[in-house]
Parts: sequence; C-alpha cells; structure tokens
Amino acid sequence: MAVLFQIKKAYKHYGEQVLLDGAEATITDNVKVGFIGRNGAGKSTLLRILLGEEELDQGEIARHPNLKLGYLRQHDPFLPNETVIDFLMRDSGQPNWKCGEVAGQFELKGAYLEGPVAKLSGGWQTRVKLAALLLHEPTLLILDEPTNFLDLRTQILLEHFLINYRGGCLIVSHDRAFLETTCTHTLNLSRGKLTSFPGKVEAFLEFQKERREHEEKTNAAIATKRKQLEEFIARNRARAATAALAQSKSKALEKLELMEVLGDEPTARIRPPRVEPRKGPALRCRDLAIGYPERTIATDIQLELDHGTRAAIVGDNGQGKTTFLRTLVDSLKPVSGEVRWGFGCKIGVYAQHVYTTLPEKQTVIEYLRSQAAYGKKEQEILEVAGSLLFKKKQVEKPISVLSGGERARLCLAGLLLSDYNILILDEPGNHLDVDTIDALVDALLDYEGTVIFTSHDRHFTGKVATCIVEVRDGRVVNYSGKYHNYVEKVNEEIAAGERELANQKAKLPPDVIKTRVAVQKPHRSEKEIRKELKSIEKKIAELDSQKKELNAQLMNTSNSAEAMRLHNEINAITQPLSDAEERWCELNEEIQEYE
Repeated sequence: MAVLFQIKKAYKHYGEQVLLDGAEATITDNVKVGFIGRNGAGKSTLLRILLGEEELDQGEIARHPNLKLGYLRQHDPFLPNETVIDFLMRDSGQPNWKCGEVAGQFELKGAYLEGPVAKLSGGWQTRVKLAALLLHEPTLLILDEPTNFLDLRTQILLEHFLINYRGGCLIVSHDRAFLETTCTHTLNLSRGKLTSFPGKVEAFLEFQKERREHEEKTNAAIATKRKQLEEFIARNRARAATAALAQSKSKALEKLELMEVLGDEPTARIRPPRVEPRKGPALRCRDLAIGYPERTIATDIQLELDHGTRAAIVGDNGQGKTTFLRTLVDSLKPVSGEVRWGFGCKIGVYAQHVYTTLPEKQTVIEYLRSQAAYGKKEQEILEVAGSLLFKKKQVEKPISVLSGGERARLCLAGLLLSDYNILILDEPGNHLDVDTIDALVDALLDYEGTVIFTSHDRHFTGKVATCIVEVRDGRVVNYSGKYHNYVEKVNEEIAAGERELANQKAKLPPDVIKTRVAVQKPHRSEKEIRKELKSIEKKIAELDSQKKELNAQLMNTSNSAEAMRLHNEINAITQPLSDAEERWCELNEEIQEYE
C-alpha cells in the first residue's frame, strides 16, 4: 500500500488562532478517508496546504512522486456557448466515447450532454465538473463539502461512483450519511492535532465517546486508590512498627498518575423559539400554479399542512423547490390559485434572499437584540450567538463586514430567538458543522410550531421531517411514505438507470467495442524514455531544492516585503514542479512496457 501523503510535525497558525500544532497523519492510496472537525478547526486550510496553495509555518508534507491530485473546482471553467461534451473533451483530452461514458454515470445524457453548459442549473453544472474531474483519472480525489447544494439524486450518483472508484479519496463533509456510505476511514482535526481512525465516522465518534468514558473511570479508580494510600500513610508514618510500610506506600503513591482527559469541545445547545401549540391547518394551497411570467414551473397544487408538521420539500435541483418556498412566503406571486395561511400564523424565513438584505449598519449583537422575542435575556441571546459561532468580540462585528456564510448563520440565530410559530428554512445546515447540525435537529424536535424546510443533508432531513412534499415534473404532492422510503425510491430509480446503461454496453457489437481504445502515443525506444526520465528527475531535484531553500528563508524573515517576494517565488516554482512530477509519472508508465 503506497503512501500518497505523509504529514510530519505540521504547524500552522493565523495570529492567535492555532490550526495545526505538531499534527501528523498518513494518507495511503485506495483508501477513502472522511475528514471531520469543527468549523474553524483548519480542515480547508490543511486541504490548501496539501494542494500546494499554502505553506506550513513549520513541518513537512511528503508526497509520493506518482501522486496525481484531483480537486473539485469551485469556479466555473466553461467557455461561452460550450456544450457539455465539448467541455469534457477539451478539459480532459479524452475521446468522445470516454467522456460520454463517464458523463453517463452522472445521468448526463441526450440534451444534457449535447446542450450548452450555461443552460444547466447549478446542480447539473456540478455534475459536469465532477465528470471532468474523474476523466483526469487522479490517484487521490480531494473533495471539500461536495454535497453542499447537490440534490439527493446527484449525491447518490456521486456515492455510487466513489464506492467503485479505485483511487484514494480525502473528503471533507458535515454530511454524516454521505461519509458513512463512501468512506472506510476517518481523519479528525481537533485542537491542532490529527487523529487517524481505521473505521467509519459513526464508529469513530462512538470510539471517542467510549475512550473518554474509560479514561474518566480509570481516573476515578486512581483517585480512590490515591486517597486510600494517603490516609494509610498519614496514619502510619509516625509509628515505628509501620514506618517502613508507610514509606513503601508513599513510593507507590508517587507512581499513581492521573491520565490526561481532554474535555469535550464546546457544544452548541440551541433553544427553539417558545410558541403556543396550535391545532388545525397551518397552510392550504388550492389550484396553485407557481413560476414566472415567461415560464410556469408547477400547476394544480393541492396541499394542506397541519400545525406542528415538519415538512421536508424534496426533489431534484431545477425542479422548483425554491420557487415553491418563495411563493409560500409571498416573495413570488402565484401564477394562479391561492396560498392561505391559518389564523395567527407568524412566519419566520431563513433563505438567501433574506440574509442578503440584513441591516448593514447594525452589529451582530444589535441585530440579535432586535430579533429576540420580548423577555429574552442578554445571556440567552449570547448563548444562541455563540452556538452559531459568534463568540466574544465577534458579536461586535458590523453586519457590513460579514461573509455570506456568517450572514446566513446570523439570520438563523435571529429566527431561533424569535417567537415565530412557522419557520421556513432553505438549506439551514449548509454553514454548520456536525455538532451544530445535531443541536439544530434537537431544537427543531423540541419546537412546537410548524417547520417547512429544504435540505440536502439526509441525516438532518431523516431526523427532522414528519412528512415529505415532492416537487417533480411540474407537480407538488404530499409523498405518502417516510423519508427513508423516499431515499430508497430514488436509489432504485438510479440503479435501474445504471442497469439500463450496462445492458446497452453489453449489446454493442464486437467491432464497436474494439474501436473503444485510447489512441496510442507514438512508440519510442527504451533508451529515449530513460534519457528523458533522467532529465526530468534532475529537474525535479533542482526545483524541490529551490523550493525548500525559499521556504527556509521565508520562515526566518520578519520583513513583510521580503516575505511577499519569497512567497511569490515559491508560487512560481510550484506549478513547474507539479508539471515535472506529472511528466515523471507518465514516463514511468511508458517504461513499464519494457519491464
């Protein structure tokens, strides 16, 4: 089993915030690792370091010479008017048939494959980027929150691929269901230390809990033994007959040391809005059609939800979930029909169009005070702020300087301090870590009002939802089954599509199958390949030496201008070094034909 990355005594900090504190870990090939940790722990920073986009303050990252990284790009690499198949061929250099085969694994077929990328929704464009990434055939996939904004169907498609993918994976995600399905190993970053565990994330969390309980029991037993010895020594030290025994017990006491038990990291405890329970219908949709002047999304919607319901709005991206939610809260007028809320309904909304219009001049704490229900104490407000990562001086930050994620969390905190008896939540878990999502689940389970929400997090949806409303093919209907039944249904539809694709491939005539062979590179002699290989190895050694020397200079300089110059020189070397290493891998593959 080859080692792809070895992290040795890694240190990284920003000001007073310590992200890596002598961290060590090893990542091997063909192993799928779920990378977990609290928000702000430093997971994304470590990924950037592994990708060569940032440097450690101290320590070393050893990389395998054959390492070929694949990273899911966040920006859009598409050209204007480019079709999906044209982009995949241009980006990967692979032939048409190969691009179509990989794209088919993400249901990119027909008009989706032959049509322009720009016409696809964000979720479908993410499918295209995933297909492009896989066409490069990396030895290690690095995925940072890959399920954010992916609909259930795309998540399952990605899961199916990763399960069968032969290379290694390092996946950062707060989606436990996704990690549990795809990853066999776990890497945890906490308090600057990395912990590797040869098992799934749920097993790791249980192991952590059991180990802490064992250490606490051991310490309790040691403390009891120490007390007994101290009492014996105190009683017998002054007596001549027992002084020697007391001395012996004193030595035994010195050897009894308590184990260091790290306490739990601060955990969010979110209190739901306190509301008066109500009965009867909370929402009625009659003969409702939703959409826009130029396009109707869904028609003939007949829906009724009772007070106390927690309804999950589900469906593929682009089917109209957000359009439906916007119509419910009157930020988008119905095409026809009516939306009617029950008497006394007070509606609170968490959605992008809300948190982008927060009052810019207010501070975090001022906004939360303005949103809090009458009678909320300052300590309660600060506790909710802290649970959503606004701690200490951060509550004094003006809203104008907050990032999009911070604004989203602030809006959610305001809702939780309110007295709304209806909560409309659009992807509430996207900016929260695993522990805070669990705290939000607990809060919504205790909430006695009505919740209507969308979420791509299956763990969250499965825990919270009491009914499922599906938006699909121009209809909005109350799905009769539980959420796990709905997930099984989507899985079956995907499996049926995969079987159909396999059957189509099996029916291809032999002469067509033979043509599906990658174009061979011009044949070269072993001597020519070894000559170039030797030259590349020399170049890699020179560039690597230069980079290490520049890094050493960067660590020892306190001049900001000099540090910037050195940083730019390191960046200038990084790409040629990466290209040389990639060429080294290609040459080694060629030379294997002669061995």
